[in-house]
Amino acid sequence: MTDDFDAKALRPSLYAQLALKRILDVVGSFCLLAILAPAFLLTALAVRLSSPGPIFLRQKRWGHRERQFGCWKFRTMYIDEDSRVPTAAVQALRVQGLLFKPKNDPRVTRIGLFLRRSSLDELPQLFNVLTGDMSLVGPRPLMLHMLTPFPELRRSRCRVRPGITGLWQVSARQSNESALQMAEYDLAYVQNFTLWMDFQILLKTPRVVVRGDGAY
Repeated sequence: MTDDFDAKALRPSLYAQLALKRILDVVGSFCLLAILAPAFLLTALAVRLSSPGPIFLRQKRWGHRERQFGCWKFRTMYIDEDSRVPTAAVQALRVQGLLFKPKNDPRVTRIGLFLRRSSLDELPQLFNVLTGDMSLVGPRPLMLHMLTPFPELRRSRCRVRPGITGLWQVSARQSNESALQMAEYDLAYVQNFTLWMDFQILLKTPRVVVRGDGAY
C-alpha cells in the first residue's frame, strides 16, 4: 500500500501517510460508489439511449511506476469518431504529445458534452481507485501518447498513482492539451505530497467541477 515512493527513502511520517492514503482511497471510493449509485445508473442509461455503442470506454493510461492500465470512463464520443475529424491533423498532434481538443468537437455526443462539463464521465474511475490503479487524488491519468515524448516527466509523474482529482485539476484545468502544461502542478504534488494537501484538493474539487473550467 505504501509503494508509491522508494520505501527505503521514506520518512516514517510519510510512510504512515501513504498507508493511510490507500485506506482512505478504498473506503472513500466504496462509499462514493454507494452514494452515487443512482447517478451512475442514470448516466449509464443516458449514454445507452443517446447513441449506438458501448456505455463504458476503457483506455490505456500511464499509471504508477510507468505501468499501463485500463482507465474506465463513460463513453462521450460517437463510435465513428475517427471519421468526424481530419485524421492527419490528429496524428500530427499525437506525435507531439498533444490532444486534439477543439471547442466544438464533432466527435462528442450531445449527452457526452454534458457528461464532460459535469465530470460525470469520470465516475467509473472509482472502480480504478478500488483496484489500486488510481487514487482519489493525484496527477491526471494521461493517454499514452501524451507522455511518450517526455520520458523524464513520465518517470517523475508515475512515482505516484494518478488521481480522479489533483493539484492541476483544481488549479489550471483549462490548460489541458499537453502534459507540459500540467507539469508544474503534477511535479509539485509529487514532491510535496501530504494528506493535508489531498484534503485541501478534495475540498476545492466541487467548486471546479461546478464551474466546468476546461471540461469540454
